Amino acid sequence: MAINKELIKDDLYEAVNGDWIKDAKIPDDKPATGGFNDLVDGIDKQMMADFAAYADGKEKSNDTRFNEMIKLYRVAKKFKLRKKVGPKPLKLMLYSVEGLNSYDDYQAQWRNWILMGMPSPVAFDIDADMKNATVYALFAGAPSLILPDKSYYAKEKKEQHDQLLQLWSGMVKELLTKIGYDDKTADQHIENAKAFDTLLAPHVKSAEEAADYSKMYNPQSVVELAGSTDQLNIGAVIKQLVKATPDKVIVMEPAYFKALDGILKGHFDLFKSWALINVVRANASYLDDEMREINGRYSRALSGSKKPVSQEKFAYYLARDTFSQVAGDYYGKKYFGPQAKADVHHMVEQMVNVYKGRLANNTWLSKATREKAILKLDKLGIQVGYPDKIPALYDKLKVDEQESLIANLNQLAVVASKEMFARWNKPVDRMRWEMSAATVNAYYHPFKNIIVFPAAILQAPFYSLKQTSSQNYGGIGAVIAHEISHAFDNNGALFDEYGNLNNWWTPEDSAHFKKLAQKMIDEFDGLPIAGQQVNGKLTVSENIADGGGLSCALEAAKQEDDFNAKEFFINWATIWRMKATQQYEQLLLSIDVHAPQKLRANVQAQNQADFYTAFDIQPGDKMYKAPEDRVNIW
Repeated sequence: MAINKELIKDDLYEAVNGDWIKDAKIPDDKPATGGFNDLVDGIDKQMMADFAAYADGKEKSNDTRFNEMIKLYRVAKKFKLRKKVGPKPLKLMLYSVEGLNSYDDYQAQWRNWILMGMPSPVAFDIDADMKNATVYALFAGAPSLILPDKSYYAKEKKEQHDQLLQLWSGMVKELLTKIGYDDKTADQHIENAKAFDTLLAPHVKSAEEAADYSKMYNPQSVVELAGSTDQLNIGAVIKQLVKATPDKVIVMEPAYFKALDGILKGHFDLFKSWALINVVRANASYLDDEMREINGRYSRALSGSKKPVSQEKFAYYLARDTFSQVAGDYYGKKYFGPQAKADVHHMVEQMVNVYKGRLANNTWLSKATREKAILKLDKLGIQVGYPDKIPALYDKLKVDEQESLIANLNQLAVVASKEMFARWNKPVDRMRWEMSAATVNAYYHPFKNIIVFPAAILQAPFYSLKQTSSQNYGGIGAVIAHEISHAFDNNGALFDEYGNLNNWWTPEDSAHFKKLAQKMIDEFDGLPIAGQQVNGKLTVSENIADGGGLSCALEAAKQEDDFNAKEFFINWATIWRMKATQQYEQLLLSIDVHAPQKLRANVQAQNQADFYTAFDIQPGDKMYKAPEDRVNIW
């Protein structure tokens, strides 16, 4: 990889990735390519070849869960059969929607609809109780909007709002007419659904609002929540779902529930059309290939992707995602192995120790807060590569190859939903993974105080035995420390060592931290990119984690005998390389809690004193930032 060393003084990201960006081709079925995406493409090829071999009988497995996944893959590949059968499997689902004449009719089916993943004016979920993280609690939220985020409904985005809704309407019209609706009926359903969406939009959270976890915890009694509307009996459906009446429900969007009665009252026809179109949108891709192409037009327009994924990839993605932990277990054991798992686990422990040292020597935290922070690290759960066990849910997922794809997916959804709701009020399985080991990503869960590093991300350029220690620390080391830093970002800092929402900071420390967080907001807010600007509030938690991650990884790298600062920062910039469509970049600016890749690479490097020394960055160079303007929190 050619690196323009002189350009580093002006733009680290461009200097490292410029030549790659010129030559890189964005696949037609994706909105972007780059460091993360390249790894995904490689894994997809490996796993698709393996799935095909098992589906064709060339390979055999003794794992019944794996064999059920391959059955679903085979069902998903039956495109010719689905074309021959036509829309009948979807029409069977739509009969239950068409038959609704009132909210009472909907109430009678509501539980079953929720279990099947069908439309609901209340989104229910089960997760660790934010104030008692050892027990699973019931959460209630709002449904999704047609447009990607609430911000798209603002006056200043009217032109974009109207264009996207027009595109959505055209796509839905074509879907409805293909299923057999006449023009007049289709148009009426579309207008009704958009009108219902307009009723929802003012009262749901934007991505920026949802990024603040502290505003998520609003416990209400079932009676109080049920009082949100007279149109539906929320208390009755909760009892049907969890087989009891909980002491509390954690309401994530209280403003929405205050408005719920007004949204529903007198608007049943709007609600019914909204529900019908949501059912069509959720299932049309499981009919023939023409319907799949039509149903993806809106999302492809949002991201700038040119084509839908191939039939083969569609079938693979569907089976892989439905049996995510089974696919991850297979990938982790075959392509990662126990030796690499142990090696990276050791690296994570090293990074935790570096973080502990930094906390112990922190100059702005009081002794009491420092000790609680170190205790939080002592209790941190570490998961690397692939989980030690797969949840029992996957033993219950059965596929019938004689049934339609839609029928199979509905049945699988019901089994998964029942298992989820059955977890209510049970002890939290802290080590249960929420991401497949075949996923190129990593995460920190604040309610559980665990960090998870799937096998798929643990390869070059993030990590390789062929790379120097400095390159590995600039890659996976910074990612590991990033996830550790989430325990102390503006959200993670609100939770204690057990994952409880619990203020363990002194008022003085908390005030100082908020000032530093505001500096990080200000550092990114308004930075121009892709013809728009970064939202500093939306991205603050990830930016704090990036800054802490890079700083801690740098300290760990410096402890190695072969430390090379240039290699460290060059690989840091390499892992963020991305070439994307402008539509996708603009979409991410509205909904993604991460800053754009280029700015993640450049701005965080500018905050590190070693970057200036390594590349002789001086005042007047574009990458120079005065010491007083550099933001370092951890």
